[in-house]
Amino acid sequence: MPLTPTDAQAMLAKGFAPWVQALDLTITDISPKGATLTMPITEDLARIGGIISGQALAAMADTAMVFACFGHLDAFTPVATTNLDTQFLRPGTGDHIRCDAEIVRAGKALIFARATMTALPADKPVATATATFYVP
Repeated sequence: MPLTPTDAQAMLAKGFAPWVQALDLTITDISPKGATLTMPITEDLARIGGIISGQALAAMADTAMVFACFGHLDAFTPVATTNLDTQFLRPGTGDHIRCDAEIVRAGKALIFARATMTALPADKPVATATATFYVP
């Protein structure tokens, strides 16, 4: 039985650090191809001008790509981020950020993923990220 967003949300609540949980991420989709998460733009995560902080975007991207790995593996198998590269395209403002993470290639020990973060409701990309994960 494939992982569901409800399963993934429960794993996020019990298996991730409190500071990751403080991002208030919601997992809306998880499949063998990837995962989609949303994050509200709140006062706690924004910097001057109501712009979402780059640190919050990078943490969101990493977390979304971890869940994409879980979806690919069809299990909550531990993975370790070995590389994370984030490109910031424009200021992220609005109500929420949606992060669409996808598996690019998966081998026996390494999984390569990418993510696009989009500001809502404007529906404009604000950042992209790529990462490599080690499967112990």
